Amino acid sequence: MKTTAIHTKSEGLKSKMADYSQLIKFRLTFTVVFSSLLGFLLGLEGDINWFLLSALALGGFLVVASSNGINQIIEKDFDKLMTRTENRPIAQNRMSILEAGIFCAITGIIGVSILGLYLNTYSALLGFASLMSYAFIYTPLKKVSNLAVLVGAFPGAIPPLLGWVAATGEFTYAAVILFLLQFFWQFPHFWSIAWILDDDYKKAGYQLLPSTTGRSKESATQIILYSAVLIPLSLLPHIFGLSGQFSMIIVTIGSILLTFLSFKLYRSLSIKDAKRLMFASILYNPLVLISLLIDKI
Repeated sequence: MKTTAIHTKSEGLKSKMADYSQLIKFRLTFTVVFSSLLGFLLGLEGDINWFLLSALALGGFLVVASSNGINQIIEKDFDKLMTRTENRPIAQNRMSILEAGIFCAITGIIGVSILGLYLNTYSALLGFASLMSYAFIYTPLKKVSNLAVLVGAFPGAIPPLLGWVAATGEFTYAAVILFLLQFFWQFPHFWSIAWILDDDYKKAGYQLLPSTTGRSKESATQIILYSAVLIPLSLLPHIFGLSGQFSMIIVTIGSILLTFLSFKLYRSLSIKDAKRLMFASILYNPLVLISLLIDKI
């Protein structure tokens, strides 16, 4: 009996941990924090301060976790309608709104506080701005307008900028370049996902593709245009002395590839080509930051 009780308690704990992992979108949160750490290393001069790097990782993780949790609280009724999100803990009533709300409030406050106390005020302000704009502007706007993608690109572009500012304590042209690369990358990335999941999104009343015509040449044209912007942006790190020729070549090739795949999507309008663009965009973002870091080393 005692063994059974212990086993049941262990299974219950595993289930609860899995629910919290879903609530904070653990893999997405990890990816976002990774990009901020790379931004920190790019801005760093001298030896690595492991304490500050750890503070950025923990503070950033908590802020992003809070943002993602609030997103699910607000969208709980819509998550139930979509196959992709129907099993989320709040949507399935495995977690109450009160429990999730308390968790998000605590993680958000602690996360922003860590960024401010151990890094600098700018880092805390960026973390706070990212949390508020993602949770309380982007999330509700998704039901109203496809401009939500544009709005969401701002908090989505903050992580490497935050990392740079955490390391340097200031906003520089290099920080702006990192922000712009991340900002424009999000459009082909998110719209390729929206293309794949358009039918599922429509179940909840979301219209997230750039054109109201849905999977159309009008939508694909905008994906091409935003992808193409990345090509001249790829040259800026080298022009302004942030990197050398190696990363310039890598980032430019990556940007051209995204544009080419966007054009393929325009021609076929197929989910298959949207998936190719999505996977390429997933690789593009860390490739950009890592190649810039290699050039610095």
